[in-house]
Amino acid sequence: METTAEASGPATPDEVWERYADPARWPGWAPQITEVHTDAVRIAPGADGRLFAAGGVRLDFTVTDVDEQHRKWSWSVRFGLLTLHLDHGVEAAGEGSTTWLNARGPAFLIMPYMPFARSALQNLVQQC
Repeated sequence: METTAEASGPATPDEVWERYADPARWPGWAPQITEVHTDAVRIAPGADGRLFAAGGVRLDFTVTDVDEQHRKWSWSVRFGLLTLHLDHGVEAAGEGSTTWLNARGPAFLIMPYMPFARSALQNLVQQC
């Protein structure tokens, strides 16, 4: 299955990009993420680590692509033998920004994940 979500808000594209680029900041805008363990201080191809989600769920991740100039990045998130492929981007939108997510993977993982993803995207584009 493949699906897309997006959100727009008053935060500038640079602010939103920096929230994506620093894994330590992910729990601040993504309510489904409670902890991030990684040696990466900034996303880069090959950076990997482990996410912890509500209920103690552990997910391993690997950043697969980063285009800082165009504010786009991709990663794979694994839950056991199952993998989600997530592509993200940030664009200017009026005085603020729009961020989007394209998610690919098994429908039974994507469908319950998307409401959390939409909430996270809304948080991401708000001013702090």
